[in-house]
This record gives sequence, C-alpha cells and structure tokens, in this order.
Amino acid sequence: MKAVIPVAGVGSKLRPHTHTQPKSLVPVADNTILGHIIEKLLEAGIDDFVFIIGYLGEKVEQYVRQKYPAVKATFVVQEPREGLGHALWIARHTFEDDGSVLIMLGDAIVDVDLKAVIDAPTSVLGVKKVSKPSLFGVTEVGNDEYIVKVVEKPKIPKSNFALVGLYKIIHPKQLVASLEHIITEDLRTQGEYHLTDALMHMIKNGEKMVTWSVDHWFDCGKKDTLLEANATLLARPHFRERDYSNKCPGCIIIPPVSIGEDCTITNSIIGPNVAIGDNTTITNCILSNSIIGSFSELRFAVMQDSIIGSDATFKGFSHSLNIGDSTEINFGQ
Repeated sequence: MKAVIPVAGVGSKLRPHTHTQPKSLVPVADNTILGHIIEKLLEAGIDDFVFIIGYLGEKVEQYVRQKYPAVKATFVVQEPREGLGHALWIARHTFEDDGSVLIMLGDAIVDVDLKAVIDAPTSVLGVKKVSKPSLFGVTEVGNDEYIVKVVEKPKIPKSNFALVGLYKIIHPKQLVASLEHIITEDLRTQGEYHLTDALMHMIKNGEKMVTWSVDHWFDCGKKDTLLEANATLLARPHFRERDYSNKCPGCIIIPPVSIGEDCTITNSIIGPNVAIGDNTTITNCILSNSIIGSFSELRFAVMQDSIIGSDATFKGFSHSLNIGDSTEINFGQ
C-alpha cells in the first residue's frame, strides 16, 4: 500500500513559527508532526510515500531524505494551492494504478490501529466525535452502517462525527475519476476543491465506505491543539521512564518531559509536559506545558503554555534586592 501525505499548506494559524518552517515540521514531543506520522505508517508496514508539497516544500523534502533515507519517497508540488481535492488531483499519477491508497494529512496526528484500517475490506474514513461539527467535514451514516453523506463544514450539521484526515481508498481509479469531475466541473466549496466533494461523488456512484473512530486526534494547525498533542504524546510510558538527572544538574524534573541531545540545563524546574529540542541551553528557568525548539537559549524565564522556535533566545530579569520592612514591590503591573 502507498501512503499519500499532503503537506503543502502555509500554516497561518501557527505564525510566527511557520514563517520559516513548514507546519508539518513544527516540533511536538520528541519529533516533528510529520515525523510522528511517518513513523506510525512505518510501524504499520508502509514504506512507499507520496508527499504533496508547496509552501517551503524544499525543507520537507530535505527533512524526509535526511531522516528517513530508506523509504521510497516521491514529491509532487502543488501550485497553486486550491484545496485538498486539488492537491490529490495533481498527484493522481502517483497512486491511481495502485490497489489501494492511504491518505493522511500532514498536519494531524491520529491515534488508531492502522493495520486494522489497512486490512478493512472497504474504503475507510477516520472520524472523531466533536462538539462543533460545523467547523469540520462531517459524515452521515445509514442504517446499514455505510456512509451516505460527507459534507464540508455544514451550516446545520446532521452528525457530530468529524473527518480527521485519515482516508483509506480501495479503488483509487474511482477517486481519481471523482476528483477529475469536481475539477473539470469547477465544483468548489468555500472557494476550494475539497476531497469531501469527491468522496460524495464516489458514494453517489456506489462506492461503499465506512467510518472508523480514532482514539485520539490532534489537528496540530493551532497552538492550543499542538500543546495538547505534545502533552498527550509525552504521557506515554517511555517518556515517564526517562531519567535526566545526569543531564540536568541542580534541576527539578517533573515528568513527563522530553529533552534532546547535547542540551545544557541548569538550576531550573522543567515539567510537566515539556519537550526540548537538541543543543538548547536553559538556565534559571521554570517551564511547564511548553515546546522549546533546538539551538535555543532561555535564561531567567518563567513560561507555561508556550512554544519557542528553534534558534531563539529569551533572557528575562535577574534581581538582587535589599528590601526593608513594610515594603511592597510589584513587577507585574
């Protein structure tokens, strides 16, 4: 099976981090968003990948070739960028002749048994129950448990099961035909060619699809959900079992924490839910629920719910005070 991973988006909701870095390469836990996706696919036995790139695409290609040199990787440039349906239509030549194809969005981390999804006898759309379905593509299921409708961001949703960016299609030729249909007929939704419209065209033409509920789903295109994904991934046992006492003299480490290679961390309180990249220096800091990039430097910082990019420097204040009786000092107002 071949995996197709669209990673062409600009990632405007993660500014300023995506000014210089593709959204898919933003760090989370001890990897990047894209790295977590690739490794999950490798665990499921897939090593043939198609990456649909666009914004800062050369960085995605460099990252994949350097970190995963053994995988078979094909890169297709989407330009202009006119939606997910358009992206897959541009890359159609890479997968239309395959037996089946697995599509995973490059900005979402999904917890699911991928081997079971791959072995399913029908096409599968990954879903998760959400509180605001009008913000997502949603599915509607008939009495026979097959999907009868998929719609992109409905004004009046009839279902609260959102599409999570995981699609297994067992008839790629039919998908390509439906993509061709929405492109040639210029069938846009909110100004873009959406995959949901092509899927709906397939369903109308008899394609059987079922929903597959995922355990966790993190749309990592926003700060809050990126930090939530970071905390959830760090909560796994192998992070809690790590001992950083030799790496961090004079520090208090509150698990779960991930600390990269060749870091210098002294006189600080780190954790919980903190991921630190390689070659970073942290001195006299208190950090919790945060992501710190590689080759950065933090001194005299108190941070929570924060994302610090790579090659960044922050130096706070250090005070030496001699305060008499009945004195009030407020640095925060």
